[in-house]
Amino acid sequence: MAFFDGYDVAVSGMSAQRTRINVVSANIANAKTTHTADGGPYKKQNVVFEEILLQENQKQSNTIDKKLNESPDISLRGVGVKSIVEDDANPVMRYEPSHPDANEEGYVAYPDINPVVEMVDLIEAMRSYEANVATFNTHKSIDNKTLDIIKV
Repeated sequence: MAFFDGYDVAVSGMSAQRTRINVVSANIANAKTTHTADGGPYKKQNVVFEEILLQENQKQSNTIDKKLNESPDISLRGVGVKSIVEDDANPVMRYEPSHPDANEEGYVAYPDINPVVEMVDLIEAMRSYEANVATFNTHKSIDNKTLDIIKV
């Protein structure tokens, strides 16, 4: 394990959660958007994460390490954003005949976005981000203590 591997894992998590926070915030901001550049209501977006390989082909030097690790050629993984996908939910139709985006029957298509659910997702993303910050700071503290011990 290299000196900065723990930092890399925490930073990858912070970056992925920052993207998720931005996407969820856009969903909340556009919960009432009935007309976009593409025409029609805003489509809710979701972030799809994937695990990423931070180091590959690291060979373990002894048999004890090989027994402890299921896959000795892969040392660490982080998280990344695989894609941002649009939700395929149908829009919510509301009867508002005076609205400028109303159809001929007087119904307006609103995005199928529940602000309460989005706020819960936002809080979860923020907590995950904070957990990665705590991990980063803990790793930093351990490294500082190690440097203090060896008097560098």
